[in-house]
Amino acid sequence: MAVSPAGAAAPATGVSRYVALLPGLVVCFVIAWLAIRIKNATGLNALNPVVVALLVGIAIRATVGMPRGVAPGAAFAVRPVLRAASVLLGLQVTLGGLLSIGGWALTLAVTAVVLTVPFTMWLGKVLDVEPALSQLIGTGTGICGASAIIAANQVVRGKQEDVTYALAVITLCGTAALVIYPALSPLLGLSARSYGLWAGSSIHEVVQAVGAAAAGGPLATEVGTITKLARVIMLAPAVLALGLWVRRGQPKDAVKAPVPWFAFGFLALIVIGSTGVVPRFAVDASLYLVPLMLAASVAALGLNTELRALRAKGLRPLLLGVGATVFISLLGLFGALLLV
Repeated sequence: MAVSPAGAAAPATGVSRYVALLPGLVVCFVIAWLAIRIKNATGLNALNPVVVALLVGIAIRATVGMPRGVAPGAAFAVRPVLRAASVLLGLQVTLGGLLSIGGWALTLAVTAVVLTVPFTMWLGKVLDVEPALSQLIGTGTGICGASAIIAANQVVRGKQEDVTYALAVITLCGTAALVIYPALSPLLGLSARSYGLWAGSSIHEVVQAVGAAAAGGPLATEVGTITKLARVIMLAPAVLALGLWVRRGQPKDAVKAPVPWFAFGFLALIVIGSTGVVPRFAVDASLYLVPLMLAASVAALGLNTELRALRAKGLRPLLLGVGATVFISLLGLFGALLLV
């Protein structure tokens, strides 16, 4: 039986589609690798590889435009690569570690997420900030910074510039907290445990929260890290809830936000990792792969971002980020002071 031309061409078309992704993926991962090297060479926590990769991507787009052949791979990096990184993040959290900080600390971590995200959405409405951008800033503030923003956008479906602006706001506010918290701790008379709890329950990025907590000594570092990871574990339920919120009231024929299946993968790896069956080298590999993949995704985002679109957003989203940061900081401080 003769093979039809269409049937013969289909496999080649499938292969060529994947080959077309390679230039863009290589560019994004090279940018990510360089961003990590810059962070490691300087030792500065403020130089988050995700932020460095974003800035490099934006700079390339602003100076030379989107390089030919890069667009397909860059589009792939923004979503599938990000989702895979979000799933692997689950290997870095264990249920035993979370339980070790106590019920009150866990309650505060969860409360920080549950209250901060809707507060930010409400404040965004007051400030007349677009709903999608408010939702992204809220998840970034309440949960875990850049990782939460790019994960939440899988259901929010904000514009490229929304994600970029949210990342910039969260980075600025989180870096400010990294500097301010250690200076305020002696003035507030916080114990090492309370200070670690404050930092872990309210600072945005994991590296920022751990860096700030480290200023309070080993106990503060341990408490701050685990409290922060308790907020990270809220990523999956928060994204699921946000997806339901986005879909509310939509007509049946409307385009709906997708179900974030990667969130279930994230939770599954937390459970599997907590059993102890995951080899240590796999957990160690995730500590390198997750930042690399996240930075590659954000580099792709930068390559797709127009600076003119960012300037059009104005200052109100920045005010929203500052307001959300002050809210979660006061909430975390109140919880920490109750432990004194």
